Amino acid sequence: MTGRLLVIEHDADCPAALMDAWLADAGCTLDVVRPYAGDPLPDLTSYDGFVVLGGPMGADDDAKHDWLGPVKELLREAQGNGLPTLGICLGHQLIASALGGRVGRNPRGQQVGLLDVGWTDAAAGDALMGPLATPRRGVQWNDDLVLALPEGATLLAETPYGEVQAVRYGPAMWGVQLHPEVDAAGLATWADEDRTRHGTVGIDTDAAIREIDAARAELDEAWRPLATGFAALVR
Repeated sequence: MTGRLLVIEHDADCPAALMDAWLADAGCTLDVVRPYAGDPLPDLTSYDGFVVLGGPMGADDDAKHDWLGPVKELLREAQGNGLPTLGICLGHQLIASALGGRVGRNPRGQQVGLLDVGWTDAAAGDALMGPLATPRRGVQWNDDLVLALPEGATLLAETPYGEVQAVRYGPAMWGVQLHPEVDAAGLATWADEDRTRHGTVGIDTDAAIREIDAARAELDEAWRPLATGFAALVR
């Protein structure tokens, strides 16, 4: 086995989904902890890697969701210890917030659907993202973004408008704003929850889901290597 991963799930509608299967196929054992359901947060000493998933809350909603502050403490510890860590959407934003960056609403509005990944020059030499740094698309479904990177972070991908898509936060810590893990069931749930609000700003979630479904094979080929690459970096 490659290693044992601590996976933090923030909401029942935002599971590891495809990443769960891909990481397991790569030899990892996943220990999924659900603090929203009362699971206590473990310490990191018995884990070989750390994955923090997405969720509907804001990265600084610590007062509303009492586990977010402790998760940020774990993220700071993971960075200090060099524990391989991957944050997805909210998880990526939590890393930024924990390390002194700034997270908030995207000034350009919600991002829903398939977006091209705009790799920076720094991505080519990155241990995790380097093999992925070729033209590819990813699913984004978010209101918030990392608006200011913490000191020492390296931007690995951004949209043409400068919106952060991927970051290296330390030698073994990464965050992605996109959702490599989401499957059709997850997208349908998110669309049902957001349909009224998105409809008021002109976002056709049904069309977005159809486009994503049509690109399923492309997306699996594009993002399974993120899981296998992360598994290879786990101690």
